[in-house]
Amino acid sequence: MTERRQDIILGGVFAATGLSAAYIAAGYRGASGIYPMSLGYVIAILGAIVAIKAMLRGSSEPREIIRKAPQALLTVGIGAIYLALVPILGFYIASALLVLTLPAALGFRRLLFTFVTAAIFVGIVWVIFSVILEKPLPMPVWISY
Repeated sequence: MTERRQDIILGGVFAATGLSAAYIAAGYRGASGIYPMSLGYVIAILGAIVAIKAMLRGSSEPREIIRKAPQALLTVGIGAIYLALVPILGFYIASALLVLTLPAALGFRRLLFTFVTAAIFVGIVWVIFSVILEKPLPMPVWISY
């Protein structure tokens, strides 16, 4: 499959998924739908940009769908472990472990950069959900509210 066709299809899928999510979130009661609706619109816009860019300047060269299958499978496996750990460790600890583990598993070796990135990521997520939206994310099972 050509690069252009792949990008048009993928962009279209993301645009449709984002619009669907935004439509569903618009039906949520009160302010609970603002964040998912906004996120849906952002995903839709970015998907449309990818598709339009491919239509205008995409390459007609063939592209392998997966160039590095072992790394793709490793990423999916680590993602599955992450999802299993969120209810046990809570969102923040599990997410920090994901941001620390995934780059290392894929060969990234700059530990200081990885630790700083994990801290910034968890901090931003905490500020957005706990402070701005006042919607705390799951905590570890050993911490009670």
